[in-house]
Amino acid sequence: MLFLMTDQHRVDTLGCYGNPHVSTPHLDRLAAEGTRFESFYTPTAICTPARASLLTGAAPFRHKLLANYERNVGYLEDLADGQFTFSEQLRADGYNLGLMGKWHGGVERTAADYGFDGPSLPGWHNPVDHPDYLAYLAERDLPPYRITDLVRGTTPNGSPGNLLAARLHQPVEATFEHYLATRTIEQLHRYAQEEQGGEGRPFFLATHFFGPHLPYILPDEYYDMYDPSLVELPASVNETFAAKPPVQSNYSKLWAFDTMPLEESRKLVAVYWGYVTLIDRQIGRILDAMRELGLQDRTAVFFTADHGEFTGAHRLHDKGPAMYEDIYRIPGLLRVPGAPQGQVREEFVSLTDCTATILDLAGADTAPAVDSRSLLPLARGEHPEWADHHLAEFHGHHFPYPQRMLRTRHHKLVVNPESHNELYDLRADPDELHNRYQDPALRTVREDLTRRLYDLLRERGDNFYHWMTPMYDVATDYDTTLSSFEKPQPAQERG
Repeated sequence: MLFLMTDQHRVDTLGCYGNPHVSTPHLDRLAAEGTRFESFYTPTAICTPARASLLTGAAPFRHKLLANYERNVGYLEDLADGQFTFSEQLRADGYNLGLMGKWHGGVERTAADYGFDGPSLPGWHNPVDHPDYLAYLAERDLPPYRITDLVRGTTPNGSPGNLLAARLHQPVEATFEHYLATRTIEQLHRYAQEEQGGEGRPFFLATHFFGPHLPYILPDEYYDMYDPSLVELPASVNETFAAKPPVQSNYSKLWAFDTMPLEESRKLVAVYWGYVTLIDRQIGRILDAMRELGLQDRTAVFFTADHGEFTGAHRLHDKGPAMYEDIYRIPGLLRVPGAPQGQVREEFVSLTDCTATILDLAGADTAPAVDSRSLLPLARGEHPEWADHHLAEFHGHHFPYPQRMLRTRHHKLVVNPESHNELYDLRADPDELHNRYQDPALRTVREDLTRRLYDLLRERGDNFYHWMTPMYDVATDYDTTLSSFEKPQPAQERG
C-alpha cells in the first residue's frame, strides 16, 4: 500500500475535480486508474485530530486528541495507552511500515512509537532545520533554505499578520517536497527488495507532504507559474458575516484578509496553485518509481488530505471554527489493482474510512476501527447501502469552540452552542453565504436535521447531545436533569 497525503488541500485545485487551470497530471492519472470520491470529507478540519482519526479509525470525540499542540487549549496531547491503531495491527501482521513527512500526531510519541520507519519530522510546516534534510542538502551540494518577499497582512493591534507566502531561493531539487519524495523512493526500493526477496514482507508506505498548507513558500518557477488573472475569487469573498457566529468575523480579522487588496488575494491563490503543482510533480516521481519497480499491479494507492484551506473564501485563510465546504470537503482517490478504472462515486465517505480500508486490504479485522467503514466495495464497483450524510465535529483552535455538523446531499446544519446555529441550502446557496436557520421556509428541514443529528450523536455516544437535549425539540425518552436527587429513595432497613 502507498498512502499519499497532503495538508490543507482544497479539492477544487485538481484537474480531476474540475479545475481547468492547475496542472495535476499525476493525480489526474491516479483518478483515471481508480476511483475518485466526489463527496469525501474530513471528520474535523484541523491537523492533529484528523490525523489521529486516520490512525485509529475513531472519531475525534472518541480518541480525544482534539487540538494541535501548538495552539493546545487544554486537551490531551497524545493518544491514550491502549488506543487501537491500524499501524499496530499491520505491524503484527508482518508488514513493513514507513512514514515520510508530516506526523503531527502528538507530542511525546513519534511515528516511530507507532511502528513507522522514517525520520521523525515534527511540527505543522516544513522543518527546514531538520538534520536529515540538512544532510540531504549537503550530500547533493544544494543551497540552504532562504526566503524573501514575505506576504502578510496586518492584525487588529497593528502587528504583522501570519506569514501567507514567500519566495524560496532554492532550486526545486532542494525543496522539502523534493526531499520527501526522494526519501520515499529510497524507502520504496528497500521495501520492494524485501517484498520480492526471501522475506516476502508486504509494505505500507506513507508520504505526508506538509503543503500546500500556508505559508506558500516556493521557488520562482512555481511561485509565478500561474497568472493571477486566471483566478476567479469565490463569491464568498463578499461574506458579510450577517447572522453568522461572530467568531467568523474575529477570525477574518486575525487572518487580516481585509488589510490586503483583492489583487493580492488573487496572487495568493495563484501561488497556492503553484504549490499544488509542485506536490503533484513529486507524487509523479513516487508513482513512476512504483511502476519502474514492477509494483503497479499489486500495490493499492491512496491520495487524500487531512482537511481543506480557505485561501480567501469567506474572507478567511487557513482553517478554524467555521464548518464550510472549503475546509471540510477534501480530495479522495483510491486505486486498487484489478478494480474498475475511472469511477466517480457520490457516496459520503470520510478520511476516517481510510483506516478500515487499509485493514481490509491487509486482510485484517476492521471492527477495531470503530467509526470507519471500508471503501473497498465502492472501489470495486459494488453498490452497498450507504449513509446519506456526513457527520463532523470541531473542538477548538486557539480556544475551545465545540461544533457539530450534519451535511446531507442538499443541506448543512451546524450547531454552535455559544452562538448562532447555521443552516445552509446548498442547492440555492453553494457558497454558504446565507444562514437560513431562522427562515420559516426551512423550518421543517431544520427540525428534521436537528433531530437526525441528535439521534446520530446519541447513537455514537458523543456527549454533545447533552446540550441539544434541553435546547431543542428532540428528546422523547431522556431525563434532561440527569438528577438522582428527585427520585424516591428506598427506606433504610432498621438493624
